[in-house]
Amino acid sequence: MGNQDLEKGFQEILDGNKNWMEFVANDTTGRFEQLAKGQNPEVLWIGCADSRVPANELTGKKPGQVFVHRNIANLCVHSDMSMLSVLDYAVNVLKVKHIILAGHYACGGVAAAISSKQHGIIDNWLCHIKDVYRLHQKELDAIQDQESKTDRLVELNVKEQVFNLCTTSIVQSAWKNGQDLAIHGMVINIGTGELIDLNLTQANNENLDKVFQYQ
Repeated sequence: MGNQDLEKGFQEILDGNKNWMEFVANDTTGRFEQLAKGQNPEVLWIGCADSRVPANELTGKKPGQVFVHRNIANLCVHSDMSMLSVLDYAVNVLKVKHIILAGHYACGGVAAAISSKQHGIIDNWLCHIKDVYRLHQKELDAIQDQESKTDRLVELNVKEQVFNLCTTSIVQSAWKNGQDLAIHGMVINIGTGELIDLNLTQANNENLDKVFQYQ
């Protein structure tokens, strides 16, 4: 890519912003003036960094209604201070009522995790997905079709990340204090745009083993 292509790509970003500014200026609802004063979202979205899965569009929400954290393969790692900081702010300051943990079929991160190839520094991040594979290896090894195996691992990864969220001190403290907070595990079909509920919703720690339950 030459300098002209780089300049053209950047100019498209600036032009896009001008179009957005014009839209905001012509809006008569007053919502953007209100948003400039603060936010009050009821939803925290934890999803993949993939460019095809934008949270607001998938949920039909407007700016200011969804607080978002995204990373490769929508992981919730207990030592990830970025995720924990977002989670803490969303739960304890914004008082969100719903956390959506959203994976998506045909996830490149999940596919990379179960390949035998090295991809660079990201391999260390993908080890967390390999751990999910290890937990469900018997089921996954029985699936011969690679695409079907990847998509099933996508679903199982969502399940494990919901569990990881539930076991954080942040979520457990909110439940202990009687805060209304539900965690939902979902997966996106990019081809249809459907957001599929995997029936993993948790609103308290009663279903966790005692070793994970804070008193």
